[in-house]
Amino acid sequence: MLEVNKDTFEEEVLKAEGYVFVDFWSQGCEPCKALLPEVHKLADKYAGNMKFVSLDTTGARRLAIAQKVLGLPTLAVYKDGAKVEEVTKDDATIENVEALIQKYI
Repeated sequence: MLEVNKDTFEEEVLKAEGYVFVDFWSQGCEPCKALLPEVHKLADKYAGNMKFVSLDTTGARRLAIAQKVLGLPTLAVYKDGAKVEEVTKDDATIENVEALIQKYI
């Protein structure tokens, strides 16, 4: 899973062709940290089908707001630079995340 930041997000996600899965998380978000190992397992499992990146929003608040990430955790799928679907907060269970990924592979 590729770690991106506010300087690399545009290149790795918004300018990428095809599907990109983005895990928006933060050091202060306990549900995010609990979900992280499972999301990494899904990234390994589906690595050949979709690009997987992770963004710690702590140093990228403006970017997160610009992407309409208003709560954490938020896990989103982008296609050719546009967000197509996301799961957030209470809906961000590992089952829902895997279902989201499977929709687009």
